[in-house]
Amino acid sequence: MERNFLNKETGGLRTWLEIDTKKAACNYRLFRSLLRRKTALMAVVKSNAYGHDLFQFSKLMVGLGVNWLGVDSIVEGEALRKTGIKIPILALGHTLQEKFAGAAKHKVSLTISTLVGIKALKKYNLKFHLKVDTGMHRQGFLPEEMPQALKILKQNKIAPENFEGIYTHFASAKNPAFPTDTRKQLALFNGAVELVKRAGFTPLTHAAATSSAILFPETHLDLVRIGIGLYGLWPSREVAASFAEKLNLQPALSWKTVISEIKNLPSGSRIGYDFTEKLALQGRIAICPIGYWHGYPRALSTVGHVLVRGQRAKILGRVSMDMIIIDVSKIPNAAMNDAAVLIGQPGKAEITADELADLSGTTNYEIVTRLNPLIRRIYR
Repeated sequence: MERNFLNKETGGLRTWLEIDTKKAACNYRLFRSLLRRKTALMAVVKSNAYGHDLFQFSKLMVGLGVNWLGVDSIVEGEALRKTGIKIPILALGHTLQEKFAGAAKHKVSLTISTLVGIKALKKYNLKFHLKVDTGMHRQGFLPEEMPQALKILKQNKIAPENFEGIYTHFASAKNPAFPTDTRKQLALFNGAVELVKRAGFTPLTHAAATSSAILFPETHLDLVRIGIGLYGLWPSREVAASFAEKLNLQPALSWKTVISEIKNLPSGSRIGYDFTEKLALQGRIAICPIGYWHGYPRALSTVGHVLVRGQRAKILGRVSMDMIIIDVSKIPNAAMNDAAVLIGQPGKAEITADELADLSGTTNYEIVTRLNPLIRRIYR
């Protein structure tokens, strides 16, 4: 049993997240064990470290010995620099040209994926990584654009040492049964790298994220970018099905709230907005002060569960903006101020981000990254 008022760290909080640093460290060591010694590891901490807190998770990873940090934006990169982090940082997303000076000042490497971006480099002394579009058709130069991109780099006399990296992103590296597309993308990328080398540049090469780092060792190259796996979550069901018995990923995040109110209701009582659920029998309900504003999906209305005193309690009616209603009829000792576990494993029972994702019709990535950044993250 967990009671909020008995815990000094969580006293006064209606909801909070707990990050198990030992589990995160185990995940880091697991991925290190998959790599050759010369292959560097980037911890992808974009989007508030997948909901785990940009600053605390980055500090943890740096302490463990990660070589790089990957962020989405220059804003995230500059914020990390201001905390004293010194290791290389790559902004993986788009950077507006008016932010290039800040990137140079704070020594944050930028992703360059357009000819306009390459031309803008002439004005700034900053490090960059070229992104190659090998088939996913998001960011990146198409292979046929690479000669022109390299020509502009030469014409503008970009310092070779500033051309720090070249990379791509795989579109479908999450199913070991279908490797063809990933290998085609790798072949296209290797072709682009060869052009770069012929032009006299020797940047770091990287292509693998979590799933390809597990499934395709040939994609490890100079650097791998590990995101979802560092947090202990599988990138897909297919990867989990193939490797869960070999690789022990440990989810580091738990999400908890409290029971704020309990009511005994007669049979036939209708619950929540639009009266979408009705009690068939006399029941006991509890209120928890979290909702979709906090990141709990509205799609879990009437189908989700939380854990109270180690037992499952079903969501009744609609998930509101700031509240949920749960059925504690079969948990007679449930009381106000009891902790209710939204994600985590307080005992034998467990609710995972994957379960919430499956019921919501989304992915575990979305579940954790949409957790409200104002919720306190407690690192233990």
